[in-house]
Amino acid sequence: MKIAVVGASGRTGSLVVEQALARGHDAIALARRPETVTAQDPRLVARACDVLDPASVARGLEGCDAVVSALGIGASRAPTTVYSEGVANIVSAMASHSIRRIAVVSAAPVGPREEQAFFERRVLMPILEQFFGATYDDMRRMEEVLQRSENDWISVRPPRLLDNPATGSYRIGIAPQPQSRSITYGDLATALLDSLDRPEFYAKAAFVAN
Repeated sequence: MKIAVVGASGRTGSLVVEQALARGHDAIALARRPETVTAQDPRLVARACDVLDPASVARGLEGCDAVVSALGIGASRAPTTVYSEGVANIVSAMASHSIRRIAVVSAAPVGPREEQAFFERRVLMPILEQFFGATYDDMRRMEEVLQRSENDWISVRPPRLLDNPATGSYRIGIAPQPQSRSITYGDLATALLDSLDRPEFYAKAAFVAN
């Protein structure tokens, strides 16, 4: 399978690229600055891509079989449309290239409060919403874009991301949220790739955690 990874120069995206290649897939690494993609492999192609430019996205996805979106804006608190507009452009380009499968990174606070554990629902999530509510709002709009599409999509909602070595295992489910408050970047990358071949999660948002 040839997998296009959007946001391939980021911490999650770069690991998705590495793991896809390790599994024997071909990979298209899409980034605003493709020279920052560090992986090197004969089965890897790096392409420039601005997710807010529909034509750029359409060129970037040409020839791929599935998409992983690891878009991220870091810890910015400013209002954004990168997630919703970016994924809308990805979905449009997928339709033009007859691509169906896509996995995207969302976040645990995006999910309904009733699906979260007591401490997260009453203490942690309100604090996170205060600081990063604009980002979560756009991730919710992103998931609405996916819901309106006809793609085989999954939105993966991780909790706090840790820059630790991957554990090699993770838990994933629709609800309630797994009783864990973190996941490593490496295990998140694994979950994203695995989800492309898990039809039971298509057209759903899933919590994932170590």
